[in-house]
Amino acid sequence: MLDARTREGLTSAEVAERLSDGRGNTQHQPTSRSIADILRENIFTLFNGILTVCFIAVLVLGDLRDGFFYGVVIVNALIGIVQEVRAKIVLDRAALLAAPESRVRRDGQVVSVPLDRVVLDDLLVLRPGDQVPADARVVESTGLALDESLLTGESDPVFKDEDAPLLSGSHVTVGTGYAVVTAVGADSYASKLTSEIRKRSLVHSELRDATNRILVYLSWILGPVILITLIGRVLAYGGWNALFVDARWRRALLDAVAAVVGMIPEGLVLLTSLAFGVAAIQLAGRKVLVQELAAVEVLARVDVLCLDKTGTLTTGELGFERTVDLGGGVPAEEIETALAAFGDDDAGNATAGILSSRFRSDRYRVQRRIPFSSATQYSGVVIRVDGADSSWILGAPERVLADHADELEQATVIAATGRRTLALVRASDPLPHGSHAPIAGLRVQPAALVVLSETVRPEAAETLGYFGEQSVRVIVMSGDNPVTVSAIARGLRLEGEAVDASALTDDAALAEALRTSDLFGRVSPEQKRTAVGLLREQGRTVAMTGDGVNDAMAIKDAHLGIAMGSATAATKAVSRLVLLDNRFDRLPDVLAFGRRVIANVERVSNIFLAKTVYGILLALVSAFLLWPFPFLPRQLTLVSTLAIGIPSFFLALAPNRRIYRPGVLDRILKYSIPTGLIAGLTCVVAYLPLYRTIPLPEARSITTIALFCVSLWILCVLTRPLSGPRWALLAGVAAAMVLVCVIPFTAAFFEMHVPISLELLWGILVGAVGAAGIELFYRFARRHELVFDRQ
Repeated sequence: MLDARTREGLTSAEVAERLSDGRGNTQHQPTSRSIADILRENIFTLFNGILTVCFIAVLVLGDLRDGFFYGVVIVNALIGIVQEVRAKIVLDRAALLAAPESRVRRDGQVVSVPLDRVVLDDLLVLRPGDQVPADARVVESTGLALDESLLTGESDPVFKDEDAPLLSGSHVTVGTGYAVVTAVGADSYASKLTSEIRKRSLVHSELRDATNRILVYLSWILGPVILITLIGRVLAYGGWNALFVDARWRRALLDAVAAVVGMIPEGLVLLTSLAFGVAAIQLAGRKVLVQELAAVEVLARVDVLCLDKTGTLTTGELGFERTVDLGGGVPAEEIETALAAFGDDDAGNATAGILSSRFRSDRYRVQRRIPFSSATQYSGVVIRVDGADSSWILGAPERVLADHADELEQATVIAATGRRTLALVRASDPLPHGSHAPIAGLRVQPAALVVLSETVRPEAAETLGYFGEQSVRVIVMSGDNPVTVSAIARGLRLEGEAVDASALTDDAALAEALRTSDLFGRVSPEQKRTAVGLLREQGRTVAMTGDGVNDAMAIKDAHLGIAMGSATAATKAVSRLVLLDNRFDRLPDVLAFGRRVIANVERVSNIFLAKTVYGILLALVSAFLLWPFPFLPRQLTLVSTLAIGIPSFFLALAPNRRIYRPGVLDRILKYSIPTGLIAGLTCVVAYLPLYRTIPLPEARSITTIALFCVSLWILCVLTRPLSGPRWALLAGVAAAMVLVCVIPFTAAFFEMHVPISLELLWGILVGAVGAAGIELFYRFARRHELVFDRQ
């Protein structure tokens, strides 16, 4: 029971005493992943292990010039570690207790305090949308119900009466109340579960899935290929008996290293992580918090965007405009007293806050409250004035004035101007008990309409138009009057009339309405969640935005949940993106970055996998034909750096507005395998007549030139359309290769022996033919949509 002493809350001295002796809500939690785990998972990988063995072999040979490839391994691991540490920090900050502040009563006043300043025995003031910061016991409940799904998995709200326990981390869905804190910090329920809660389910990422599948395929292939390569090297140098004669084993080992290095797409995972990470950092600069890196990609795949009206299309800041007397004979003084009682609620919603700033009275005493519920769309209060009790209801006009057609028509006319309208009535019958009790049939006396104004975001119309141009369907789902929703929508150039969702009695009716309409009013939280599920069943990729507690479960179920910065703690806790400055027009930026990530990662994946394919082909051909391998490791590193590594770094971060098309992995495989085979065959043709007719170092150098020519053209077709900077990139890469060949130091370092001769002309000619083959396949691939010009 909330007695007079408890209602005042703790004093400042009592709070200070509890903080000093360790009874504050300080959390000492282990992180979701330790630094040791991050280091282990980024260093001890299959590819790093293979390349490390190759590097040790180079160290044994004593020529570190052939170990340059290991620099990529080090850079890859470092960037992976940095990205993982960054993700660790983000996940820890987005832990279960996501609310930045809690409301408590101290010294008789309601104040907001940081989570770690909540202390044992604090009196929590709870209202819809609040998260419980520490375990507590209810001392007063006015229809208080909490969602404990993040903790227990129970999806239905749990009603809490006096003396009921509250679990930290749950959030209030309906009703109001007061609770005394019983456990804080590490002793709280949420603290014991935080390590599990932090391991949130990952959003579905097509890029991540594609990359993982590619790595799985390669792990199956590389083992047998490497074994064949090693056997081939032994046989190519005379078998085991002759292998250790002179320095043959050194040449065989160097050939094996070159063959294996050529098969590993060492920069693929690096650039995928880099593309996600840079996009997340750039979005953070635009006040968009990415709570999971892959969420950037998901918005680019979204084809349905569900919006709440209040706080998303409008600023969410309601203002009192006026009251309209309904002529029911209720004195103005009584109306103002009743509205003051609705506003005098510490745990009230935004409407209560507006009324409290406009209406004040000391004539009444509250006897009982019925908190506002999204399901019933009304709130109630019983007050005593001068010894007499009176019951009042404030809520949606179509619910409260259902039996008063003329007054309801007045409310509808005002709502059609885009204003939010509430009806105040005095009840002749006793108010029902419970926050979800219907009021149909209750005798009431119309008193007044309360008219509230809200401002449409100035950027909303342009942002909605942008999504329309991008073939993204926009669905507005609001709890407001459908007439108000229609009026707001017309101002935003959205067509159609809003459907009254309260008249949709089952899922089938809602599914039918979703097929024909994009505007909905009087949508309950359950209907929002159901609508998201129905759209997902249709194969649509759904994003949901919102700021209220009634949006939280729909946001959680969507492919991509987006919370406004002013959203309730519960809504932020389940979202993947948070618009920190509440600007709806940030979403086109997210869409643009997502498209850039998907299109660019697909592009660089084609380049890296083409290298893997020709590396495998050359390893097998040289093994079966018992050739000395056509390249030294440093020569493959040279081509990979100039034609793959450096350009891929720039291309992965380049602007790209190409609209998402599904089937990324299939396109990558269908394009990179043929182009890799063309490049590999080009090297075979170039090397075949040379390795027995001219010195081996010169044959390898000319084959390297041929490989560079075809690799440069693979790069060329994947950078189209060719803008000025991209021409400069290609020209720079070509010029760098020429300089490597003509500058004596670099030519000696990479063993590029390329004197002007017929053999050099042969290598260039074969490379040009290979490039022509790449061009022809590119044109074929474009016609069959295996590759797209990048915009």
